[in-house]
Amino acid sequence: MDLTSRTALIVGGTSGIGLGLARRLAAAGSTVVIGGRDTDRPGLDTFPTVTVDVTDPASVARARDEVLAQHAELDLVVTMSGVMMMEDLRDPAHFAQTEAAIAVNLLGTIRVIDAFTPHLVARGSGDIVTVSSGIGFLPFPPMPGYGASKAGVHAYTEALRAQLDGTGVHVTELIPPAVATAGQEKVNPAALPLDGFLDEVMGLLGETPTPAEIVVAAARRLRWAERDGSYAELLAQRSRALTLLPGRAS
Repeated sequence: MDLTSRTALIVGGTSGIGLGLARRLAAAGSTVVIGGRDTDRPGLDTFPTVTVDVTDPASVARARDEVLAQHAELDLVVTMSGVMMMEDLRDPAHFAQTEAAIAVNLLGTIRVIDAFTPHLVARGSGDIVTVSSGIGFLPFPPMPGYGASKAGVHAYTEALRAQLDGTGVHVTELIPPAVATAGQEKVNPAALPLDGFLDEVMGLLGETPTPAEIVVAAARRLRWAERDGSYAELLAQRSRALTLLPGRAS
């Protein structure tokens, strides 16, 4: 994938991995528009921004119209919006958190894709990058809604790629491991430093042809656990983190 002269929209790019990727793409020579609910955050002043709530269809439609009116050459859409919450499945009140994870991570991804696919198909070229997670392939039991939503993003991405085959629009799935942003380093001391993660991601995205899946080295054991026969052992290890839930400490 050419990363030097793109016009990109990163929805969910106001912080963390999304903002890091925006900075890398801009440094490579691309024009990057950042979309999110809070576009007044520090560090965004060098980017054009658009306010968008991916849980609101009208907000997504307004954002699409605004972006395309100002950047008709848009040729790269990255769906980065996501929320990650712990849930205790013994408590029925967890459903609100599950619902939020599905609404943002899965339905929000689909809304953004649906909004911009006609534009990209009409161009006859372009790229869509979805963001799932290693947790979508090997669950982290304290975060069941997050894992389910990201598994859904993976399945949807596979279908999207098949349906857009031949249109000139390419679909790539980014599968991060735990990355040291938004407090992840507190939950998981082994979380990958953001700069190291982005170094690998940019290298893989820049390959020709672009891989269908961007899997950095630290994410491979999660992505391929079932194939490699390590799934049950790793899941048992990750289940120990259930002690992080209130009242569940051993």
